[in-house]
Amino acid sequence: MTFTTSKDDQAFKQRMENGEFPAADFNHRAHLRLAYVYLCEADTDGATDKMRHTLNQFLIRNGVDPAKFHQTLTQAWILAVHHFMNQAGTAGSADDLIDRYPQMLDTHIMLTHYSADLLFSDAARHAFVEPDIDAIPRY
Repeated sequence: MTFTTSKDDQAFKQRMENGEFPAADFNHRAHLRLAYVYLCEADTDGATDKMRHTLNQFLIRNGVDPAKFHQTLTQAWILAVHHFMNQAGTAGSADDLIDRYPQMLDTHIMLTHYSADLLFSDAARHAFVEPDIDAIPRY
């Protein structure tokens, strides 16, 4: 499997890590893009750690309560992006992968894996919880 990042992906990551990316532009696709970039650099655990750090810094820099961070959603999306990377086998950029698997843009897809009660619980916000409906494939 071959996964690479584009110059735009790397510039995006740098802007995120340096606090230069506008909060108003950080949408779901941007979350997916950052997950892809981090998965090109590390395994799922390492990518989750990088994502947690970057998102928490992003919240702080933008005056958002760090309690907004959601560990289960963050880790579940890392696992989901990793799953689609494994399905693809190769991608030259985050946009390449996302465009091939537009179902990742459905922000409600996690509700096919988690009940709303579990996913939006305080326990899930603070620590990763396994899906209670359908497992996210792991490789």
